[in-house]
Amino acid sequence: EEEEEEEDGALFSPPPVSSAAAPLRIVILGGGPAGLSAAIYAARAGLSPVVVAPAFGGQLQGKGVDVENFPGVLEATGPGLVARMRRQAAAFNATMVSDAAVRVDVSRSPFTITLGEAEAPLYARALVVATGADSRWLGVPGEHEYRGRGVSSCATCDGYLYRGKDVVVVGGGDSAAEEALLLARTSRSVTMIVRRGVLRASRSLATR
Repeated sequence: EEEEEEEDGALFSPPPVSSAAAPLRIVILGGGPAGLSAAIYAARAGLSPVVVAPAFGGQLQGKGVDVENFPGVLEATGPGLVARMRRQAAAFNATMVSDAAVRVDVSRSPFTITLGEAEAPLYARALVVATGADSRWLGVPGEHEYRGRGVSSCATCDGYLYRGKDVVVVGGGDSAAEEALLLARTSRSVTMIVRRGVLRASRSLATR
C-alpha cells in the first residue's frame, strides 16, 4: 500500500508554463472520476490535458468503505480507484498538478486560472469544471458552532473521535448509509435519522 501511494505521488508535476500568447489546450479542474475520465478522453485525443486538483482531495478519496458499484471493478477502495484512474490518465500523457484553483476568469479567451500555491496563473483555451459536490448541512442552530466539537460531515475524517461513543447520522441515502457503516466499526452505536421513516439507500447498503 505504501509503494502504491509513492507511485501515485510520483504522477504529480509542477504547473506547466503557459501564457496568453501560448495557452494550454485544455485544463481540467477536479481529480475525481469525472475529471479523470475527461482527462483520459482528452489525452487520447492528443489535447495534452492538465488536471488541477489537490492530491488528497475528492469525495471518492475519502470513502473508507469499499466501492461496489463501479462497472468492471469488483474490489476497490475509494483511494485505490482514484489511483488507478490517475495512472491511466498519466499513461496517455495527462499532466497532474497538485493544487487548487482559487480564481477563474472566463470573461475572455484564453481563460485564466489562478492557483493557490503557484505564482503564475495557467492560461487555457478550454476549461472543464469537474469539482464534485460539497457536504449538505442542516442549517440548524448550533451546527456551525459545534463543527469539530461533536458535529462533523465526514466519518472518514473524524470517525476516530467518536470511538466507543453513541453517534447519530442524519440522512437516509447512500452517502449517509456509507458513513453509518464506517462509524459502526468503531462506535458503540449508530442511529440513523431519516425522513418519513424510509431508508432511501440502495438495497446493498440498506440491508447491512
